[in-house]
Amino acid sequence: MPEIPSLPPCSAGDWDDSRRRHRLRDTRLGKHWGRFRRTRRFLAYGLLATVPLFAVYTQYWAWDVAPMREQLSRTHPQLHQVYDAGRRADSDTAVVDLVGLGNLDATETATALPAFGDIGRVWAVEYDNGGIDTAVISRMIVERADRSGVESVVLTGHSMGGIIALEVAQHLYQDTYLEVLGVVLDCTPLDLHAVRADSRDAGEDLLRWIGWLPGARESRSLRILVEIAARKDRFVLPSDRWYRRIDTAELNTVLDEVLRDKIFSTDAASNGLIESQFRAIVASGATDNLKALAAPRDDKPRPAVVFLRPRYGPNDNVVDVDYSQRILVDRSGGPDGTLLVSKLDHIGHANPIQRPEVYNEAITDRIAPFLALRPGENADEDTDDEQTTDPVGGP
Repeated sequence: MPEIPSLPPCSAGDWDDSRRRHRLRDTRLGKHWGRFRRTRRFLAYGLLATVPLFAVYTQYWAWDVAPMREQLSRTHPQLHQVYDAGRRADSDTAVVDLVGLGNLDATETATALPAFGDIGRVWAVEYDNGGIDTAVISRMIVERADRSGVESVVLTGHSMGGIIALEVAQHLYQDTYLEVLGVVLDCTPLDLHAVRADSRDAGEDLLRWIGWLPGARESRSLRILVEIAARKDRFVLPSDRWYRRIDTAELNTVLDEVLRDKIFSTDAASNGLIESQFRAIVASGATDNLKALAAPRDDKPRPAVVFLRPRYGPNDNVVDVDYSQRILVDRSGGPDGTLLVSKLDHIGHANPIQRPEVYNEAITDRIAPFLALRPGENADEDTDDEQTTDPVGGP
C-alpha cells in the first residue's frame, strides 16, 4: 500500500481571519470597477435577485395566463332557445333571461322558469366570457328576432343581470323596431349602495387584485385564492387563542368544490367576466335607463317594470332590496307609473333554481297579466295578493 504523504503543519497565521476577509474583498464582484462601483454592484446584485422571480413569472404566464387568454379569445355571446311559446299566438314575443354576478349562462335559470312560456318564447343569454357588451347582446337579440318572427321582448335579469337587462332594454327600445313589453328585475341592486357591505367588499377586493397583478383577468391561480377566501367562513373556526383554527377536512371540501365548479368547469365565469359584471354595478346607469324607458318613443308602448324581491328584505343577504325598491318607486312608480313590486315568500337572493315553484306562481298569477296591460292601465289597480305582491308602486 503506497504511503500517503503527510501535509505540513499549519501555523496559526495561515488561518488569520483578517487575511480571509481581505481575500474576500479582493475577489468580490466589481473589485476592479472604477466609477460608480457601489451603484453598479447594487444593480448587479438586484438583477441577479430577479432571475428566480422572472423564472417563476414566466411559468405563471406560460401555464396559467396564456392558455386561458387563448381560450377566452374564442368566446362570444350566444342566445339559447329554452322553451317555445305555450300558445301559437304568443310566438311573436320572446322572454330573454340574463343571469347575475359570477354566472356565465342563463340556460339553467331559464329552464327553471317554464311559466315564462305563457308570455312567449324563452331565450337564455350566454355571456362572452371575456366581458360584457350590451350593444352586442342587443344586436344578437335583434338578429334572432328577425329570423324567428319575434316583434316584442321581455327582458329578465337576476341580481346584477337586471342592470344588464335595463341597459339592453334601452338599446332595444330606442334603437330598434322591437317593442319592449317589460323588464323583470329579480333582486337587482340598482347601484353600488344597494349591495350589502360584505359582498361589496369582496367585489372591490377582486378589482384591486385585477388592477395591479398582470394577467389577473385570466389567472386560474388567483381565482382559486379568491374563491377559497370567499368561503372562509366554512373552514376558519373561532378560537379562544390569538389565532384561528382551520378545519382541514372542510378546507379540502372547499378546494374540491372550487376546482370542480370554478376552475375546471367550462360553464364558469372568468375573472374578466366577473370584473365586467361588478363594474356594471359600480358604474350602474340604471336610473338613467329607467328614465329612458319611461320617455315616450314614437308609437311604442312604454315598457313595464317588475321588481321581484323577498317579502322580508333582510332575507336577501346580498342586496338591500328595500333600497332598490325606493329607487324604482321614485323612477317608475306613481299614478302614471309602470311598476309592479312583487314580494315573494320563502326566497332569498335571486334564487329561482332553488325556489322554482314560488317564482313560477308569481309569473303566472301576477307578472304575465301585468305585462299584458298597457302603461297607465294599472294606475288604479288596488289588488294586493298577500302571498305574492304589493300594490303597484306600493311601499
